[in-house]
Amino acid sequence: MARESQVLDVNSPYSYTLWCRDFADTSVVAKSGDEACGFITGYVRPQQPDTFFVWQVAVDRDHRGRGLARRMLDRLGDRMAARGCRFLEATVTPANTASTAMFESFARARGCALARRPLFGSEHFPPGHGHDPEVLFRIGPLPA
Repeated sequence: MARESQVLDVNSPYSYTLWCRDFADTSVVAKSGDEACGFITGYVRPQQPDTFFVWQVAVDRDHRGRGLARRMLDRLGDRMAARGCRFLEATVTPANTASTAMFESFARARGCALARRPLFGSEHFPPGHGHDPEVLFRIGPLPA
């Protein structure tokens, strides 16, 4: 799914398998029957235990346009707020209008502020990698 998205950095199958083991509480996998059709990976920031970071959001091509990403984010947001997290962070490239709209909608539905600031510029990535800048989105405080 990450590869198919054509916008996410693709990690090794091993890293995703470890992620599912070590960060299951801060991630979501949506299934249709026995097949995964979407996922969100995230973690609690070690230096800010009241903040969880959404690392990747992916939806299988056949399941896009149905609000699945937002439903997964709602489920994860509820779970993390119940654990005491007051803020959600994620980075979004400027051209990723779908993710921008999803995070704006999430913040609006929860009555939260959404602050944006540059986090990493293209110069922070290896030369020739062609990585777009990453803008940090910070949403919160989340209602308990």
